[in-house]
Amino acid sequence: MAGKMMKKAITPDSRSADMKRGEGNRRSKRLGCLNLNEPKEVKMPIELNEEDDGKVVTVHVSGKLTKADYEHFVAEFGRLVRQRGKLRVLFDMTGLHGWDAGAAWEDFKFGVEHFADIERLGMVGDKKWQHAMATFCKPFTKAVVRYFDHANAAEARKWLGEA
Repeated sequence: MAGKMMKKAITPDSRSADMKRGEGNRRSKRLGCLNLNEPKEVKMPIELNEEDDGKVVTVHVSGKLTKADYEHFVAEFGRLVRQRGKLRVLFDMTGLHGWDAGAAWEDFKFGVEHFADIERLGMVGDKKWQHAMATFCKPFTKAVVRYFDHANAAEARKWLGEA
């Protein structure tokens, strides 16, 4: 991967947790609800990472998404668009199991609001319905959209980095 990945978690103890893991110089946003009964390393439903000096944004989604998950994600994505302009997005939906009705509505509104803010959208998955979702979303964005099987995620990153 060209460039460096920056990572910083959004949690109450984010700074000290990052330093303990040695991730103080990378930046990401883990978005979603924090369950204090979970083990220390909590996997959030939506994780947003800036890569290649902010030129590429990687979005990892997992589990079943809710409206609350989108509220945090949409705010952070909007900040990145205001800061950087059009983005190239790697959307990794390998761990996605679906979304509730509130999340589906928020996803639709997100698509309308950011219709022209994404230059390229590489969608990564491992299920037929995920491939179909990539085809379905094409008319709803100005982005060039391509689907990649999870085994070809490196190819998706390469494609996003091309001029």
